[in-house]
Amino acid sequence: MLDVLSEPTTVLLLGTLVGAVAIGWLSARAVLVAARVTRRPFLERIHDRCHRSWLATLVTVGELSAVRSAGLPAEVERPLGHLLVIATIGAVSWLVASIAFLVEDGVMHHVDVDVRDNRRARRVRTQMGIIRRLTAVLITVIGLAAALMTFDTMRTYGASVLASAGLVGVVAGLAAQTTLSNVFAGLQLVFTDALRFDDIVVVEGQWGRIEELTLTYVVVHLWDERRLVLPATYFTTTPFENWTRSESRVIAAVELHLDPSAPVAELRARARELVEDNPLWDRREWVLQVTGSTELTMIVRITASAADASSAWDLKCDLREDLLAWVQEHHPSALPRVRTTTATGSVERERRAA
Repeated sequence: MLDVLSEPTTVLLLGTLVGAVAIGWLSARAVLVAARVTRRPFLERIHDRCHRSWLATLVTVGELSAVRSAGLPAEVERPLGHLLVIATIGAVSWLVASIAFLVEDGVMHHVDVDVRDNRRARRVRTQMGIIRRLTAVLITVIGLAAALMTFDTMRTYGASVLASAGLVGVVAGLAAQTTLSNVFAGLQLVFTDALRFDDIVVVEGQWGRIEELTLTYVVVHLWDERRLVLPATYFTTTPFENWTRSESRVIAAVELHLDPSAPVAELRARARELVEDNPLWDRREWVLQVTGSTELTMIVRITASAADASSAWDLKCDLREDLLAWVQEHHPSALPRVRTTTATGSVERERRAA
Protein backbone atom coordinates (compact mmCIF):
# COMPACT_ATOMS: atom_id res chain seq x y z
CA MET A 1 0.00 0.00 0.00
CA LEU A 2 2.88 2.35 0.83
CA ASP A 3 4.47 1.67 -2.58
CA VAL A 4 1.24 2.61 -4.28
CA LEU A 5 0.89 5.83 -2.26
CA SER A 6 4.46 6.80 -3.08
CA GLU A 7 3.86 6.73 -6.80
CA PRO A 8 3.68 10.22 -8.36
CA THR A 9 0.26 9.62 -9.87
CA THR A 10 -1.31 8.62 -6.58
CA VAL A 11 0.42 11.46 -4.76
CA LEU A 12 -0.88 13.89 -7.37
CA LEU A 13 -4.47 12.65 -7.04
CA LEU A 14 -4.40 12.65 -3.25
CA GLY A 15 -2.67 16.03 -3.16
CA THR A 16 -5.28 17.50 -5.47
CA LEU A 17 -8.07 16.08 -3.31
CA VAL A 18 -6.55 17.49 -0.13
CA GLY A 19 -5.91 20.84 -1.80
CA ALA A 20 -9.50 21.09 -3.05
CA VAL A 21 -10.89 20.25 0.37
CA ALA A 22 -8.55 22.78 1.98
CA ILE A 23 -9.60 25.53 -0.43
CA GLY A 24 -13.27 24.72 0.21
CA TRP A 25 -12.76 24.80 3.99
CA LEU A 26 -10.77 28.06 3.89
CA SER A 27 -13.32 29.77 1.66
CA ALA A 28 -16.14 28.65 3.97
CA ARG A 29 -14.29 29.99 7.03
CA ALA A 30 -13.60 33.27 5.22
CA VAL A 31 -17.29 33.72 4.42
CA LEU A 32 -18.33 32.98 8.02
CA VAL A 33 -15.73 35.38 9.43
CA ALA A 34 -16.86 38.09 7.00
CA ALA A 35 -20.47 37.47 8.06
CA ARG A 36 -19.59 37.96 11.74
CA VAL A 37 -17.47 41.06 11.11
CA THR A 38 -19.89 42.81 8.76
CA ARG A 39 -23.02 41.38 10.47
CA ARG A 40 -24.64 40.58 7.15
CA PRO A 41 -27.01 37.58 7.25
CA PHE A 42 -26.70 37.28 3.46
CA LEU A 43 -23.15 35.93 3.84
CA GLU A 44 -24.37 33.26 6.25
CA ARG A 45 -27.04 32.27 3.75
CA ILE A 46 -24.32 31.98 1.09
CA HIS A 47 -22.42 29.56 3.31
CA ASP A 48 -25.48 27.51 4.23
CA ARG A 49 -26.79 27.29 0.67
CA CYS A 50 -23.59 26.92 -1.42
CA HIS A 51 -20.91 25.41 0.81
CA ARG A 52 -21.46 21.73 -0.05
CA SER A 53 -22.02 22.27 -3.77
CA TRP A 54 -18.93 24.54 -3.94
CA LEU A 55 -16.80 21.88 -2.23
CA ALA A 56 -18.10 19.17 -4.57
CA THR A 57 -17.31 21.34 -7.60
CA LEU A 58 -13.75 22.03 -6.37
CA VAL A 59 -13.08 18.33 -5.76
CA THR A 60 -14.45 17.08 -9.09
CA VAL A 61 -12.80 19.81 -11.19
CA GLY A 62 -9.48 19.34 -9.39
CA GLU A 63 -9.51 15.57 -9.75
CA LEU A 64 -10.47 15.82 -13.42
CA SER A 65 -7.53 18.12 -14.10
CA ALA A 66 -5.19 15.85 -12.12
CA VAL A 67 -6.29 12.72 -14.00
CA ARG A 68 -5.70 14.33 -17.37
CA SER A 69 -2.19 15.46 -16.41
CA ALA A 70 -1.17 12.37 -14.42
CA GLY A 71 -0.04 10.31 -17.40
CA LEU A 72 -2.25 7.32 -16.65
CA PRO A 73 -2.61 4.50 -19.18
CA ALA A 74 -5.37 5.10 -21.71
CA GLU A 75 -7.43 2.11 -20.51
CA VAL A 76 -7.47 3.67 -17.01
CA GLU A 77 -7.60 7.37 -17.86
CA ARG A 78 -10.56 7.11 -20.26
CA PRO A 79 -13.19 5.52 -17.93
CA LEU A 80 -11.91 7.42 -14.87
CA GLY A 81 -11.92 10.71 -16.76
CA HIS A 82 -15.41 10.01 -18.12
CA LEU A 83 -16.69 9.29 -14.62
CA LEU A 84 -15.14 12.51 -13.34
CA VAL A 85 -16.67 14.50 -16.21
CA ILE A 86 -20.13 13.24 -15.27
CA ALA A 87 -19.42 14.00 -11.60
CA THR A 88 -18.25 17.51 -12.54
CA ILE A 89 -21.43 18.15 -14.54
CA GLY A 90 -23.51 17.05 -11.55
CA ALA A 91 -21.52 19.21 -9.12
CA VAL A 92 -21.69 22.29 -11.35
CA SER A 93 -25.44 21.80 -11.82
CA TRP A 94 -25.80 21.55 -8.06
CA LEU A 95 -23.78 24.75 -7.61
CA VAL A 96 -25.79 26.65 -10.23
CA ALA A 97 -29.05 25.52 -8.61
CA SER A 98 -27.75 26.60 -5.19
CA ILE A 99 -26.84 30.06 -6.53
CA ALA A 100 -30.25 30.40 -8.20
CA PHE A 101 -32.02 29.40 -4.97
CA LEU A 102 -29.80 31.84 -3.06
CA VAL A 103 -30.93 34.70 -5.30
CA GLU A 104 -34.56 33.70 -4.87
CA ASP A 105 -34.11 33.47 -1.10
CA GLY A 106 -32.62 36.97 -1.15
CA VAL A 107 -35.66 38.30 -2.97
CA MET A 108 -38.03 36.52 -0.59
CA HIS A 109 -36.11 37.87 2.42
CA HIS A 110 -37.08 41.40 1.42
CA VAL A 111 -40.75 40.50 0.85
CA ASP A 112 -42.83 41.02 3.98
CA VAL A 113 -46.22 39.33 3.93
CA ASP A 114 -47.02 40.23 7.56
CA VAL A 115 -48.46 43.63 6.69
CA ARG A 116 -52.02 44.79 6.27
CA ASP A 117 -51.96 45.36 2.50
CA ASN A 118 -49.69 42.53 1.38
CA ARG A 119 -51.15 41.90 -2.06
CA ARG A 120 -47.89 42.70 -3.91
CA ALA A 121 -45.81 40.67 -1.45
CA ARG A 122 -48.06 37.64 -1.86
CA ARG A 123 -47.87 37.93 -5.64
CA VAL A 124 -44.05 38.01 -5.53
CA ARG A 125 -43.95 35.05 -3.16
CA THR A 126 -46.27 33.01 -5.38
CA GLN A 127 -44.31 33.76 -8.54
CA MET A 128 -40.95 33.10 -6.89
CA GLY A 129 -42.21 29.72 -5.68
CA ILE A 130 -43.12 28.71 -9.22
CA ILE A 131 -39.84 30.11 -10.59
CA ARG A 132 -37.92 28.05 -8.01
CA ARG A 133 -39.57 24.84 -9.20
CA LEU A 134 -39.04 25.71 -12.85
CA THR A 135 -35.39 26.53 -12.16
CA ALA A 136 -34.81 23.20 -10.45
CA VAL A 137 -36.44 21.30 -13.30
CA LEU A 138 -34.54 23.25 -15.98
CA ILE A 139 -31.14 22.82 -14.33
CA THR A 140 -31.79 19.11 -13.77
CA VAL A 141 -32.79 18.56 -17.39
CA ILE A 142 -29.79 20.49 -18.74
CA GLY A 143 -27.40 18.65 -16.43
CA LEU A 144 -28.86 15.27 -17.35
CA ALA A 145 -28.67 16.11 -21.05
CA ALA A 146 -25.06 17.24 -20.71
CA ALA A 147 -24.14 14.02 -18.89
CA LEU A 148 -25.82 11.85 -21.54
CA MET A 149 -24.03 13.68 -24.35
CA THR A 150 -20.67 12.60 -22.92
CA PHE A 151 -21.36 9.09 -24.22
CA ASP A 152 -20.21 8.41 -27.77
CA THR A 153 -23.28 6.33 -28.57
CA MET A 154 -25.56 9.23 -27.75
CA ARG A 155 -23.72 11.46 -30.20
CA THR A 156 -23.47 8.79 -32.88
CA TYR A 157 -27.09 7.81 -32.80
CA GLY A 158 -28.40 11.24 -31.97
CA ALA A 159 -30.65 11.47 -35.01
CA SER A 160 -32.36 8.15 -34.33
CA VAL A 161 -32.73 9.00 -30.65
CA LEU A 162 -34.34 12.33 -31.49
CA ALA A 163 -36.70 10.67 -33.98
CA SER A 164 -37.77 8.04 -31.49
CA ALA A 165 -38.02 10.71 -28.80
CA GLY A 166 -40.43 12.60 -31.01
CA LEU A 167 -42.71 9.57 -31.28
CA VAL A 168 -42.41 8.86 -27.57
CA GLY A 169 -43.11 12.52 -26.86
CA VAL A 170 -46.37 12.39 -28.82
CA VAL A 171 -47.50 9.26 -26.99
CA ALA A 172 -46.43 10.68 -23.62
CA GLY A 173 -48.18 13.95 -24.39
CA LEU A 174 -51.45 12.16 -25.11
CA ALA A 175 -51.09 10.01 -22.01
CA ALA A 176 -50.22 12.99 -19.80
CA GLN A 177 -52.73 15.39 -21.27
CA THR A 178 -54.38 16.02 -17.89
CA THR A 179 -51.04 16.64 -16.18
CA LEU A 180 -49.87 19.01 -18.90
CA SER A 181 -53.14 20.93 -18.78
CA ASN A 182 -52.69 21.34 -15.03
CA VAL A 183 -49.14 22.59 -15.55
CA PHE A 184 -50.25 25.21 -18.07
CA ALA A 185 -53.17 26.15 -15.82
CA GLY A 186 -50.78 26.63 -12.89
CA LEU A 187 -48.56 28.89 -14.98
CA GLN A 188 -51.59 30.85 -16.13
CA LEU A 189 -52.81 31.37 -12.56
CA VAL A 190 -49.43 32.59 -11.34
CA PHE A 191 -48.28 34.86 -14.11
CA THR A 192 -51.69 36.41 -14.85
CA ASP A 193 -52.01 37.24 -11.14
CA ALA A 194 -55.38 35.47 -10.98
CA LEU A 195 -54.47 33.65 -7.78
CA ARG A 196 -51.79 34.26 -5.17
CA PHE A 197 -50.42 32.68 -2.04
CA ASP A 198 -52.52 33.62 1.02
CA ASP A 199 -55.51 34.78 -1.04
CA ILE A 200 -58.92 34.42 0.62
CA VAL A 201 -61.20 32.36 -1.64
CA VAL A 202 -64.56 30.62 -1.57
CA VAL A 203 -64.49 27.34 -3.50
CA GLU A 204 -66.97 24.47 -3.46
CA GLY A 205 -69.01 26.46 -0.96
CA GLN A 206 -66.05 26.52 1.45
CA TRP A 207 -64.22 29.59 2.80
CA GLY A 208 -60.45 29.27 3.01
CA ARG A 209 -56.98 30.64 2.36
CA ILE A 210 -54.54 29.61 -0.40
CA GLU A 211 -51.87 27.68 1.49
CA GLU A 212 -49.88 26.16 -1.40
CA LEU A 213 -49.86 26.82 -5.12
CA THR A 214 -47.89 24.48 -7.39
CA LEU A 215 -47.75 23.81 -11.10
CA THR A 216 -50.37 21.08 -10.91
CA TYR A 217 -52.54 21.60 -7.82
CA VAL A 218 -53.67 24.18 -5.25
CA VAL A 219 -54.10 23.56 -1.52
CA VAL A 220 -56.81 25.61 0.22
CA HIS A 221 -56.59 25.86 4.01
CA LEU A 222 -60.26 25.86 5.07
CA TRP A 223 -61.64 27.76 8.06
CA ASP A 224 -62.07 24.54 10.09
CA GLU A 225 -58.40 23.49 9.62
CA ARG A 226 -59.15 21.06 6.79
CA ARG A 227 -57.21 21.15 3.51
CA LEU A 228 -58.99 21.16 0.17
CA VAL A 229 -56.69 20.02 -2.67
CA LEU A 230 -57.88 21.02 -6.12
CA PRO A 231 -56.25 20.64 -9.56
CA ALA A 232 -54.96 23.87 -11.08
CA THR A 233 -57.44 23.53 -13.94
CA TYR A 234 -60.30 23.96 -11.45
CA PHE A 235 -59.45 27.64 -11.05
CA THR A 236 -59.27 28.23 -14.82
CA THR A 237 -62.52 26.45 -15.67
CA THR A 238 -64.76 27.00 -12.62
CA PRO A 239 -65.94 30.33 -11.20
CA PHE A 240 -64.70 31.02 -7.67
CA GLU A 241 -64.71 33.95 -5.26
CA ASN A 242 -61.42 35.74 -4.55
CA TRP A 243 -61.93 38.19 -1.69
CA THR A 244 -58.40 39.64 -1.98
CA ARG A 245 -58.04 39.88 -5.75
CA SER A 246 -57.53 43.64 -5.98
CA GLU A 247 -57.32 44.61 -2.31
CA SER A 248 -57.49 42.99 1.08
CA ARG A 249 -60.31 45.19 2.43
CA VAL A 250 -63.67 43.42 2.72
CA ILE A 251 -67.21 44.54 3.58
CA ALA A 252 -68.82 42.75 6.51
CA ALA A 253 -72.59 42.36 6.10
CA VAL A 254 -75.08 41.39 8.82
CA GLU A 255 -78.76 40.72 8.17
CA LEU A 256 -81.36 40.76 10.93
CA HIS A 257 -85.00 39.66 10.59
CA LEU A 258 -87.05 41.88 12.92
CA ASP A 259 -90.67 42.66 13.53
CA PRO A 260 -91.98 45.49 11.30
CA SER A 261 -92.63 47.52 14.46
CA ALA A 262 -88.91 47.63 15.34
CA PRO A 263 -87.60 51.22 15.85
CA VAL A 264 -85.21 51.62 12.92
CA ALA A 265 -83.88 55.02 14.02
CA GLU A 266 -82.87 53.73 17.46
CA LEU A 267 -81.41 50.60 15.91
CA ARG A 268 -79.33 52.73 13.52
CA ALA A 269 -78.02 54.85 16.38
CA ARG A 270 -77.07 51.78 18.39
CA ALA A 271 -75.40 50.17 15.36
CA ARG A 272 -73.36 53.34 14.83
CA GLU A 273 -72.09 53.18 18.42
CA LEU A 274 -71.16 49.51 18.09
CA VAL A 275 -69.36 49.98 14.77
CA GLU A 276 -67.37 53.01 15.91
CA ASP A 277 -66.33 51.32 19.16
CA ASN A 278 -65.19 48.11 17.45
CA PRO A 279 -61.42 48.09 16.69
CA LEU A 280 -61.96 45.79 13.70
CA TRP A 281 -63.73 48.55 11.74
CA ASP A 282 -61.21 50.30 9.46
CA ARG A 283 -62.99 53.70 9.71
CA ARG A 284 -63.85 53.63 6.02
CA GLU A 285 -67.62 53.16 5.71
CA TRP A 286 -70.71 51.64 7.30
CA VAL A 287 -74.47 51.78 6.73
CA LEU A 288 -77.75 50.37 8.10
CA GLN A 289 -80.64 49.89 5.69
CA VAL A 290 -83.96 48.08 5.52
CA THR A 291 -83.30 46.00 2.45
CA GLY A 292 -86.46 43.91 2.23
CA SER A 293 -89.48 42.42 3.94
CA THR A 294 -91.38 39.18 4.22
CA GLU A 295 -94.89 38.37 5.34
CA LEU A 296 -93.84 38.42 8.98
CA THR A 297 -90.58 40.41 9.24
CA MET A 298 -88.51 43.20 7.80
CA ILE A 299 -84.88 42.61 6.80
CA VAL A 300 -82.32 45.01 8.27
CA ARG A 301 -78.80 44.91 6.80
CA ILE A 302 -75.76 46.44 8.48
CA THR A 303 -72.57 46.69 6.40
CA ALA A 304 -69.18 47.82 7.69
CA SER A 305 -65.74 47.73 6.12
CA ALA A 306 -62.75 45.85 7.56
CA ALA A 307 -59.07 45.56 6.73
CA ASP A 308 -59.18 41.92 5.65
CA ALA A 309 -61.42 38.88 5.43
CA SER A 310 -60.71 37.51 8.90
CA SER A 311 -61.37 40.90 10.50
CA ALA A 312 -64.59 41.24 8.50
CA TRP A 313 -65.81 37.86 9.76
CA ASP A 314 -65.10 38.74 13.40
CA LEU A 315 -66.66 42.20 12.96
CA LYS A 316 -69.80 40.65 11.48
CA CYS A 317 -70.16 38.22 14.38
CA ASP A 318 -69.61 41.00 16.95
CA LEU A 319 -72.25 43.24 15.39
CA ARG A 320 -74.83 40.47 15.14
CA GLU A 321 -74.30 39.38 18.75
CA ASP A 322 -74.37 42.91 20.21
CA LEU A 323 -77.38 44.09 18.21
CA LEU A 324 -79.47 41.04 19.09
CA ALA A 325 -78.59 41.44 22.76
CA TRP A 326 -79.59 45.14 22.62
CA VAL A 327 -82.90 44.36 20.91
CA GLN A 328 -83.71 41.63 23.46
CA GLU A 329 -82.99 43.99 26.36
CA HIS A 330 -84.55 47.25 25.15
CA HIS A 331 -87.11 46.26 22.49
CA PRO A 332 -88.12 42.62 22.95
CA SER A 333 -91.28 43.26 20.97
CA ALA A 334 -89.11 43.97 17.91
CA LEU A 335 -88.10 40.31 17.67
CA PRO A 336 -89.95 38.27 15.02
CA ARG A 337 -93.42 37.20 16.17
CA VAL A 338 -96.09 34.99 14.66
CA ARG A 339 -99.58 36.61 14.85
CA THR A 340 -102.69 34.44 14.87
CA THR A 341 -106.38 35.40 14.77
CA THR A 342 -109.07 33.18 16.29
CA ALA A 343 -112.63 33.30 14.90
CA THR A 344 -114.28 33.55 18.33
CA GLY A 345 -117.57 34.80 16.98
CA SER A 346 -117.97 31.89 14.58
CA VAL A 347 -117.27 29.38 17.30
CA GLU A 348 -119.90 30.91 19.55
CA ARG A 349 -122.54 30.77 16.78
CA GLU A 350 -121.85 27.12 16.16
CA ARG A 351 -122.22 26.39 19.84
CA ARG A 352 -125.58 28.18 20.00
CA ALA A 353 -126.81 26.31 16.94
CA ALA A 354 -126.01 23.00 18.59
